[in-house]
Amino acid sequence: MKTTETETALVAPGNALALGFTGTLGNIDSYISAVNRLPMLTHEEEMSLARRLRDQNDLGAAQGMVLSHLRLVVSIARGYLGYGLPHADLIQEGNIGLMKAVKRFDPDQGVRLVSYAMHWIKAEMHEYILKNWRLVKVATTKAQRKLFFNLRSHKTGLDSMTPAQVEALAQTLNVKREEVIEMETRLSGRDIALEAPTDDEDDKFAPIAYLSSDRNEPTNVLEAQQYDRLQSDGLSQALNKLDERSRRIVEARWLANDDGSGATLHELAKEFGVSAERIRQIEAVALKKMKGSLVAFA
Repeated sequence: MKTTETETALVAPGNALALGFTGTLGNIDSYISAVNRLPMLTHEEEMSLARRLRDQNDLGAAQGMVLSHLRLVVSIARGYLGYGLPHADLIQEGNIGLMKAVKRFDPDQGVRLVSYAMHWIKAEMHEYILKNWRLVKVATTKAQRKLFFNLRSHKTGLDSMTPAQVEALAQTLNVKREEVIEMETRLSGRDIALEAPTDDEDDKFAPIAYLSSDRNEPTNVLEAQQYDRLQSDGLSQALNKLDERSRRIVEARWLANDDGSGATLHELAKEFGVSAERIRQIEAVALKKMKGSLVAFA
């Protein structure tokens, strides 16, 4: 098949440079201006390049197809400027989608590359917007993605949507009413810095002051777990190693009441028919023995 002049210009070495399309353009306006000067492909030229890429893996043909559609990426990216993300970044992500489309394009399907590539370009831009629009991802499911990119265009003002508007949008996008309400709530919120940017008294009202919790601090969690083991398994095993009299004395003295007001030495002396001093000695030996048993749980 005869190669046309446009194809030759697009795939020849240094073609982009010859058209003023260099890798050192000063700003986004210069890039857009250079892209708009790149020639468009006719249908026959596009099919010829696509077949060369498919059949011969001709990267020069792929380059020609990509370059001739860069203006399409710029046009689509312009429609997403309302999300507050850099125009250049949107174009860059769209160019990735364009290259994916060129790689997968089948010239025998009967469609032009411009129609096929739009899906891939928008998909890459959508993914970039969802990842970077907020610190916390606001849309993960298919329904949430549809709502994210359509909800704002269906709102008539800054006020919340009316029940009728919610119902209409849910039917249009084939999603649940609850999902519409939830997404509207997510989009109406904003990111808040954990720490206040100033050094005045307002710092203490920054989210970091009330979001943190010492209760879940790792050291405190481990200490609590260790204490629970001592209170249950450790104490039970230590008591089981005592003789019946020693265990009765320890339990009566220290474990009978939660407030620590256990039996007195004289009360236990009367119960066992020995002196108070003897009860104190038995208690001391028992506590020392229990302490040794609890070392394994420390």
